[in-house]
Amino acid sequence: MWQPRRVQEKAALPTATGPASSGGDPAAGSPPFSRGLRLAGAAVHLYTASGSVLALLIVLAALEGDAVTALWLGLVTLFIDGTDGMLARRMRVKETIPWFDGARMDDIVDYLTYVFAPVVLLWTTDRLPGGVLGWVLAALPLLASCYQFCRVDAKTDDHYFLGFPSYWNVVAFYVIVLDIGPTGTAVTLAVLTVMVFVPVKYVYPSRTRVMRSLNLTVAAAWLASYALLLVQYPDPHPVAVVLSLALLGHYLGVSVWLTVAGHRRRTVSADGVQRAG
Repeated sequence: MWQPRRVQEKAALPTATGPASSGGDPAAGSPPFSRGLRLAGAAVHLYTASGSVLALLIVLAALEGDAVTALWLGLVTLFIDGTDGMLARRMRVKETIPWFDGARMDDIVDYLTYVFAPVVLLWTTDRLPGGVLGWVLAALPLLASCYQFCRVDAKTDDHYFLGFPSYWNVVAFYVIVLDIGPTGTAVTLAVLTVMVFVPVKYVYPSRTRVMRSLNLTVAAAWLASYALLLVQYPDPHPVAVVLSLALLGHYLGVSVWLTVAGHRRRTVSADGVQRAG
Protein backbone atom coordinates (compact mmCIF):
# COMPACT_ATOMS: atom_id res chain seq x y z
CA MET A 1 0.00 0.00 0.00
CA TRP A 2 2.69 2.42 1.02
CA GLN A 3 5.69 1.52 -1.13
CA PRO A 4 5.85 0.82 -4.86
CA ARG A 5 6.46 -2.77 -5.84
CA ARG A 6 8.10 -1.94 -9.12
CA VAL A 7 9.31 -5.42 -9.89
CA GLN A 8 5.91 -6.95 -9.29
CA GLU A 9 4.17 -4.21 -11.22
CA LYS A 10 6.53 -4.65 -14.16
CA ALA A 11 5.81 -8.36 -14.19
CA ALA A 12 2.10 -7.67 -14.04
CA LEU A 13 2.04 -5.37 -17.06
CA PRO A 14 0.17 -6.95 -19.97
CA THR A 15 2.08 -7.56 -23.15
CA ALA A 16 0.79 -6.71 -26.57
CA THR A 17 0.90 -10.31 -27.73
CA GLY A 18 0.23 -12.33 -24.58
CA PRO A 19 -3.14 -13.38 -23.19
CA ALA A 20 -2.87 -10.70 -20.47
CA SER A 21 -3.78 -8.11 -23.10
CA SER A 22 -7.40 -9.30 -22.93
CA GLY A 23 -7.49 -8.67 -19.19
CA GLY A 24 -6.38 -12.03 -17.86
CA ASP A 25 -4.63 -15.31 -18.56
CA PRO A 26 -7.12 -18.19 -18.69
CA ALA A 27 -4.25 -20.68 -18.94
CA ALA A 28 -2.85 -19.39 -15.66
CA GLY A 29 -6.24 -19.53 -13.99
CA SER A 30 -6.85 -15.77 -13.74
CA PRO A 31 -10.27 -14.60 -15.00
CA PRO A 32 -10.47 -12.41 -18.11
CA PHE A 33 -11.80 -8.91 -17.50
CA SER A 34 -14.13 -7.15 -19.89
CA ARG A 35 -13.25 -3.76 -21.31
CA GLY A 36 -16.27 -2.37 -19.48
CA LEU A 37 -15.00 -3.56 -16.10
CA ARG A 38 -11.56 -2.10 -16.75
CA LEU A 39 -13.09 1.23 -17.81
CA ALA A 40 -15.22 1.17 -14.67
CA GLY A 41 -12.07 0.69 -12.62
CA ALA A 42 -10.43 3.64 -14.36
CA ALA A 43 -13.54 5.72 -13.62
CA VAL A 44 -13.24 4.86 -9.94
CA HIS A 45 -9.64 6.05 -9.93
CA LEU A 46 -10.73 9.28 -11.61
CA TYR A 47 -13.46 9.62 -8.98
CA THR A 48 -10.82 9.40 -6.25
CA ALA A 49 -8.50 11.80 -8.09
CA SER A 50 -11.28 14.41 -8.31
CA GLY A 51 -10.63 15.06 -4.63
CA SER A 52 -7.37 16.79 -5.57
CA VAL A 53 -9.31 19.29 -7.66
CA LEU A 54 -11.75 19.84 -4.82
CA ALA A 55 -8.80 20.49 -2.50
CA LEU A 56 -7.69 23.27 -4.84
CA LEU A 57 -11.21 24.73 -4.86
CA ILE A 58 -11.29 24.63 -1.05
CA VAL A 59 -8.01 26.54 -0.89
CA LEU A 60 -9.24 29.10 -3.44
CA ALA A 61 -12.51 29.57 -1.53
CA ALA A 62 -10.54 29.99 1.69
CA LEU A 63 -8.26 32.60 0.12
CA GLU A 64 -11.33 34.46 -1.13
CA GLY A 65 -12.80 34.48 2.38
CA ASP A 66 -15.68 32.14 1.52
CA ALA A 67 -15.46 29.66 4.39
CA VAL A 68 -18.97 28.29 3.85
CA THR A 69 -18.24 27.26 0.26
CA ALA A 70 -14.97 25.72 1.43
CA LEU A 71 -16.84 23.64 4.01
CA TRP A 72 -19.47 22.50 1.50
CA LEU A 73 -16.67 21.37 -0.79
CA GLY A 74 -15.16 19.61 2.21
CA LEU A 75 -18.40 17.68 2.64
CA VAL A 76 -18.15 16.50 -0.96
CA THR A 77 -14.61 15.26 -0.36
CA LEU A 78 -15.80 13.35 2.71
CA PHE A 79 -18.48 11.65 0.64
CA ILE A 80 -16.02 10.73 -2.10
CA ASP A 81 -13.50 9.37 0.38
CA GLY A 82 -16.20 7.37 2.12
CA THR A 83 -17.39 5.69 -1.06
CA ASP A 84 -14.42 5.33 -3.41
CA GLY A 85 -12.88 2.40 -1.53
CA MET A 86 -16.11 0.44 -1.67
CA LEU A 87 -16.41 1.15 -5.40
CA ALA A 88 -12.77 0.17 -5.97
CA ARG A 89 -13.30 -3.19 -4.29
CA ARG A 90 -16.54 -3.70 -6.19
CA MET A 91 -14.83 -3.00 -9.51
CA ARG A 92 -11.78 -5.09 -8.53
CA VAL A 93 -9.40 -2.33 -9.54
CA LYS A 94 -6.34 -4.09 -8.11
CA GLU A 95 -6.95 -6.92 -10.56
CA THR A 96 -8.19 -5.01 -13.58
CA ILE A 97 -5.55 -2.23 -13.38
CA PRO A 98 -2.69 -3.91 -11.48
CA TRP A 99 -0.03 -1.42 -12.56
CA PHE A 100 -1.78 1.54 -10.90
CA ASP A 101 -1.42 2.16 -7.15
CA GLY A 102 -4.83 3.47 -6.16
CA ALA A 103 -3.96 3.33 -2.45
CA ARG A 104 -1.07 5.73 -2.95
CA MET A 105 -3.26 8.13 -4.91
CA ASP A 106 -5.88 7.95 -2.15
CA ASP A 107 -3.24 8.91 0.42
CA ILE A 108 -2.12 11.89 -1.69
CA VAL A 109 -5.69 13.11 -2.13
CA ASP A 110 -6.48 12.56 1.55
CA TYR A 111 -3.46 14.61 2.60
CA LEU A 112 -4.62 17.47 0.41
CA THR A 113 -8.27 17.38 1.50
CA TYR A 114 -7.95 16.25 5.12
CA VAL A 115 -4.77 18.11 6.09
CA PHE A 116 -3.44 20.82 3.78
CA ALA A 117 -6.67 22.51 2.67
CA PRO A 118 -8.18 22.58 6.21
CA VAL A 119 -5.03 24.19 7.63
CA VAL A 120 -5.22 26.86 4.93
CA LEU A 121 -8.87 27.41 5.85
CA LEU A 122 -8.00 27.83 9.54
CA TRP A 123 -5.27 30.30 8.60
CA THR A 124 -7.41 32.45 6.31
CA THR A 125 -10.29 32.62 8.79
CA ASP A 126 -7.98 33.94 11.53
CA ARG A 127 -8.58 30.95 13.78
CA LEU A 128 -4.90 30.65 14.65
CA PRO A 129 -2.94 32.90 17.01
CA GLY A 130 -0.80 35.59 15.46
CA GLY A 131 2.95 35.67 15.10
CA VAL A 132 5.35 32.78 15.38
CA LEU A 133 2.93 30.70 17.48
CA GLY A 134 0.43 30.72 14.64
CA TRP A 135 3.04 29.47 12.19
CA VAL A 136 4.07 26.70 14.58
CA LEU A 137 0.49 25.58 15.17
CA ALA A 138 -0.20 25.56 11.42
CA ALA A 139 2.88 23.41 10.91
CA LEU A 140 1.97 20.83 13.57
CA PRO A 141 -0.85 19.07 11.64
CA LEU A 142 1.13 19.22 8.41
CA LEU A 143 4.20 17.58 9.91
CA ALA A 144 2.37 15.07 12.10
CA SER A 145 0.24 13.91 9.19
CA CYS A 146 3.29 13.64 6.91
CA TYR A 147 4.65 11.19 9.46
CA GLN A 148 1.38 9.32 9.84
CA PHE A 149 0.67 8.97 6.13
CA CYS A 150 4.10 7.39 5.68
CA ARG A 151 3.71 4.81 8.44
CA VAL A 152 3.21 1.32 7.04
CA ASP A 153 0.93 0.48 9.98
CA ALA A 154 -1.18 3.66 9.86
CA LYS A 155 -3.98 1.38 8.66
CA THR A 156 -3.83 -1.85 10.60
CA ASP A 157 -4.35 -5.34 9.20
CA ASP A 158 -7.70 -5.57 11.00
CA HIS A 159 -8.82 -2.29 9.38
CA TYR A 160 -8.39 0.42 11.98
CA PHE A 161 -6.53 3.73 11.87
CA LEU A 162 -3.62 3.76 14.32
CA GLY A 163 -3.43 7.13 16.03
CA PHE A 164 -5.67 10.13 15.42
CA PRO A 165 -6.49 9.70 11.71
CA SER A 166 -5.69 13.24 10.52
CA TYR A 167 -9.29 14.44 10.55
CA TRP A 168 -8.16 18.06 10.43
CA ASN A 169 -11.03 18.79 8.04
CA VAL A 170 -13.44 17.82 10.81
CA VAL A 171 -11.52 20.04 13.23
CA ALA A 172 -11.73 23.00 10.83
CA PHE A 173 -15.46 22.37 10.36
CA TYR A 174 -16.26 22.56 14.07
CA VAL A 175 -13.88 25.46 14.68
CA ILE A 176 -15.69 27.56 12.08
CA VAL A 177 -19.27 26.42 12.66
CA LEU A 178 -19.02 26.70 16.45
CA ASP A 179 -16.99 29.93 16.19
CA ILE A 180 -14.07 28.70 18.28
CA GLY A 181 -11.43 31.33 18.85
CA PRO A 182 -7.65 31.17 18.39
CA THR A 183 -6.96 29.89 21.92
CA GLY A 184 -9.41 27.00 21.66
CA THR A 185 -8.16 26.19 18.18
CA ALA A 186 -4.55 26.23 19.36
CA VAL A 187 -5.26 23.83 22.23
CA THR A 188 -7.22 21.51 19.92
CA LEU A 189 -4.47 21.38 17.32
CA ALA A 190 -1.79 20.74 19.94
CA VAL A 191 -3.71 17.94 21.68
CA LEU A 192 -4.71 16.18 18.46
CA THR A 193 -1.17 16.42 17.11
CA VAL A 194 -0.03 14.45 20.16
CA MET A 195 -2.87 11.98 19.59
CA VAL A 196 -1.49 11.19 16.14
CA PHE A 197 1.36 9.41 17.95
CA VAL A 198 -0.77 7.69 20.63
CA PRO A 199 -1.58 4.12 19.49
CA VAL A 200 -5.34 4.26 19.86
CA LYS A 201 -7.10 2.27 17.14
CA TYR A 202 -9.77 4.42 15.52
CA VAL A 203 -12.65 2.85 13.67
CA TYR A 204 -12.44 2.78 9.87
CA PRO A 205 -16.24 3.00 9.33
CA SER A 206 -16.38 1.38 5.90
CA ARG A 207 -13.98 -1.47 6.74
CA THR A 208 -13.80 -2.21 10.49
CA ARG A 209 -15.80 -5.41 10.91
CA VAL A 210 -16.86 -4.89 14.54
CA MET A 211 -20.18 -3.02 14.71
CA ARG A 212 -19.79 -2.18 11.02
CA SER A 213 -23.48 -1.59 10.26
CA LEU A 214 -23.91 0.67 13.27
CA ASN A 215 -20.72 2.59 12.52
CA LEU A 216 -21.76 3.15 8.91
CA THR A 217 -25.18 4.38 10.05
CA VAL A 218 -23.58 6.78 12.53
CA ALA A 219 -21.14 8.02 9.87
CA ALA A 220 -24.02 8.72 7.45
CA ALA A 221 -25.96 10.50 10.20
CA TRP A 222 -22.91 12.60 11.02
CA LEU A 223 -22.54 13.65 7.37
CA ALA A 224 -26.21 14.69 7.45
CA SER A 225 -25.56 16.70 10.64
CA TYR A 226 -22.60 18.37 8.91
CA ALA A 227 -24.92 19.54 6.13
CA LEU A 228 -27.58 20.65 8.61
CA LEU A 229 -25.14 22.75 10.62
CA LEU A 230 -23.86 24.39 7.45
CA VAL A 231 -27.41 25.22 6.35
CA GLN A 232 -28.01 26.82 9.75
CA TYR A 233 -24.66 28.65 9.83
CA PRO A 234 -23.83 31.14 11.37
CA ASP A 235 -26.49 30.37 14.00
CA PRO A 236 -26.74 26.58 14.28
CA HIS A 237 -29.54 25.27 16.49
CA PRO A 238 -28.25 23.93 19.84
CA VAL A 239 -30.05 20.62 19.31
CA ALA A 240 -28.32 20.15 15.95
CA VAL A 241 -24.96 20.94 17.56
CA VAL A 242 -25.52 18.47 20.41
CA LEU A 243 -26.63 15.77 17.97
CA SER A 244 -23.58 16.27 15.75
CA LEU A 245 -21.20 16.18 18.71
CA ALA A 246 -22.96 13.10 20.11
CA LEU A 247 -22.41 11.25 16.84
CA LEU A 248 -18.76 12.29 16.92
CA GLY A 249 -18.59 11.16 20.54
CA HIS A 250 -19.93 7.75 19.53
CA TYR A 251 -17.10 7.35 17.04
CA LEU A 252 -14.45 8.33 19.57
CA GLY A 253 -16.02 6.27 22.35
CA VAL A 254 -16.27 3.11 20.26
CA SER A 255 -12.69 3.55 19.06
CA VAL A 256 -11.32 3.85 22.61
CA TRP A 257 -13.50 0.99 23.86
CA LEU A 258 -12.36 -1.36 21.08
CA THR A 259 -8.72 -0.39 21.69
CA VAL A 260 -9.00 -1.14 25.43
CA ALA A 261 -10.96 -4.35 24.82
CA GLY A 262 -8.38 -5.53 22.29
CA HIS A 263 -5.54 -4.79 24.70
CA ARG A 264 -7.28 -6.78 27.45
CA ARG A 265 -7.80 -9.75 25.15
CA ARG A 266 -4.14 -9.74 24.19
CA THR A 267 -3.10 -9.47 27.85
CA VAL A 268 -5.34 -12.38 28.88
CA SER A 269 -4.14 -14.46 25.94
CA ALA A 270 -0.48 -13.75 26.76
CA ASP A 271 -1.08 -14.57 30.42
CA GLY A 272 -2.68 -17.88 29.43
CA VAL A 273 0.28 -18.77 27.24
CA GLN A 274 2.75 -17.96 30.02
CA ARG A 275 0.87 -20.11 32.51
CA ALA A 276 0.62 -22.97 30.04
CA GLY A 277 4.35 -22.73 29.45
